[in-house]
Amino acid sequence: MKISTFGFAVAVLTVGIGAAGGGYWLAQRQAKHELLPSSAPTDERKVLYWYDPMQPEQRFDKPGKSPFMDMELVPKYAGSEQDPSVLSVPAQAVQNLGMRTSTVIRGVLPSDIEVVGSLAYNQREVANLQARAGGFVERVYGRAPGDVLPAGTPLVDLLIPEWSAAQLEFLAVLRTGDARLITAAQERLRLLGMPQALIEQVRRSGKPRAVQTLTTPISGELQALQVRAGMTVEAGQDLALINGLSSVWLDAAIPEAMAGSIQVGDEIRANLTAFPDRPLLGRVIALLPSADPQTRTLTVRSELPNPAGKLRPGMFAAVRLNSAVEQSTLLVPSEAVIRTGKRALVMLAEGDGRYRPQEITLGREADGRLEVFSGLEEGQAVVTSGQFLIDSEASLQGILAGNAEQDSTEGLHVSHGVIRALDGKQVTLEHGSFESLNMPGMTMAFPLVSSEVAVGLKPGDHVRIAARQTNSGLLIEQLRKEGDQP
Repeated sequence: MKISTFGFAVAVLTVGIGAAGGGYWLAQRQAKHELLPSSAPTDERKVLYWYDPMQPEQRFDKPGKSPFMDMELVPKYAGSEQDPSVLSVPAQAVQNLGMRTSTVIRGVLPSDIEVVGSLAYNQREVANLQARAGGFVERVYGRAPGDVLPAGTPLVDLLIPEWSAAQLEFLAVLRTGDARLITAAQERLRLLGMPQALIEQVRRSGKPRAVQTLTTPISGELQALQVRAGMTVEAGQDLALINGLSSVWLDAAIPEAMAGSIQVGDEIRANLTAFPDRPLLGRVIALLPSADPQTRTLTVRSELPNPAGKLRPGMFAAVRLNSAVEQSTLLVPSEAVIRTGKRALVMLAEGDGRYRPQEITLGREADGRLEVFSGLEEGQAVVTSGQFLIDSEASLQGILAGNAEQDSTEGLHVSHGVIRALDGKQVTLEHGSFESLNMPGMTMAFPLVSSEVAVGLKPGDHVRIAARQTNSGLLIEQLRKEGDQP
């Protein structure tokens, strides 16, 4: 069968028109598909309001032309705003990091504090022997410092000539039988420093006793003996020092941060290396008023009985302090806290892979938990594993730095812009809007609070601007250089 040339041409033209029409239809569908948001159809996204990008602070209830510029208003959809202080981590990364979280709870930390202490002499149990009158040392009984002596142990014999004459006068008055004279003579002996026991001994024996034997008034360790046979002593001269051992002090050093949790009367429990199976119980008798300037510790003192004399000053002890102060506070695991040296942070888990660095104020630590005084609320979730990697990512993205800058510019109006001109007194900025002032973006000159504000900056630098509102306008107080990206 033959087909004419004209018929063949018509057929080819028909096919070409159909193909062109189909291609146009496909292109239109593709373009329409690309214009729609990839996340969801427009009829599924809620429009909060419409705005002009050049005047974003002004909001409109319906679409249309902008009254400021010859352009259409732009819709603002719900969920399109993202908090710059929040870091988003994909679910796969969370799984790979093995991240775990823990809930902030309210509770009471164990009141026990474990520290190291040492035994010391009880300085309230000290006897100091002195010569009550001038004389001579006739005999020393062979004692030496370090000896542990019972009460009444003789130490030295003193010959006191002044006492001999006074005792002879006393014996002469006794023979008169005059009660008033006898009383006066006896009082004179007492004022010369003669012990009452020696006076009674002279009265009973009727013989003068010019030699006085000094004995230990209490039992304990002889710490000093400063007399030798044949030496001369004067009234008031120190001869011997004895420290009692019936009880000893236990001094424990605690960090100054724990000083508020210890009170006089709190119970202590001590274990000595020499007697590991015999724990000692006592109570706090004093919290010394001064801190050690080098170790920044305070001394907690308690008193322990020592009836057998086995507790020796200088021994070390493991001390457990049981504080009577118990207060309910917020608690977080110790491993959740990131310490930067200047502040303490935790990573708040807000769900859906969103994490926020939060600065907190810490208190005591015990049993793997820390007290939190501010920055958190009960029931919040904090990251306990993998938080250091999140902290590193937050630092890379400038979230922590941004928070620090925000703290430093509290009370100021903040914007961003580019330096166009600069001298020592003012700066010309092409800036964005100051949202806190409802001030649109523009290019204009501003005075500087001082020339130091712009040190190291030059025209063309992208900066973060912090200004204070004054009667004469905005005064630039801070300019921080940012990246070169617009």
